[in-house]
Amino acid sequence: MNDALATSPLWADIATAVLVVVGASFAAVGSFGLLRMPTFYRRIHTPTLGATLGVWSITLATIIFFSTQGYGLFLHAVLISFFVGLTAPITTIFVMRVALFRDRRKPNPKAPVPPASSAPSTAPTPPAAPATTETP
Repeated sequence: MNDALATSPLWADIATAVLVVVGASFAAVGSFGLLRMPTFYRRIHTPTLGATLGVWSITLATIIFFSTQGYGLFLHAVLISFFVGLTAPITTIFVMRVALFRDRRKPNPKAPVPPASSAPSTAPTPPAAPATTETP
């Protein structure tokens, strides 16, 4: 048995446990939101927010746990939180822009169709014939 892991104070164990449970809860809510939301645009937000907040909570739990083990302040995990916090929203923006682009290119089946009599003619009009002034 490794005695180094058994030396953390009680407050650190409690804080680590609470933060891990909170982080896992955020990730689970984000995953369930992915299944429950009706449209793509609503579905994209819940996993992004859930993953970001979940990673931040678990990263903070990691920092607290390993910093109290006697090895000094453990800030390596901040890089994980930084990169997830940086890349998740940017990736979401790009995915949403692609979806908007695709939605704008396809025709809208719910759009009202104008009646044929009031629709402007799209056929080109023939040029007018020159007037002739011939007398027989």
